[in-house]
Amino acid sequence: MKKKFKLQDLDCANCAAKMEEAIKKIDGVNDASVNFMMQKMTIDADDSKFDDIMKEVVTVCAKVEPDCKILL
Repeated sequence: MKKKFKLQDLDCANCAAKMEEAIKKIDGVNDASVNFMMQKMTIDADDSKFDDIMKEVVTVCAKVEPDCKILL
């Protein structure tokens, strides 16, 4: 399942790249992209575990960019 999310307060392109890299390492994630300019994130992940994967995504992103919010 592929879903798009808006991001709020993502401060730099480097942080977006770090977030993208960390999300791709999560088990069950097929692909991910974080676009700093558009303030959007796209995640392609396993349907059956999508909610659990998103909880992990939120945690990982908070470690990289504490001020950034994922608008679910």
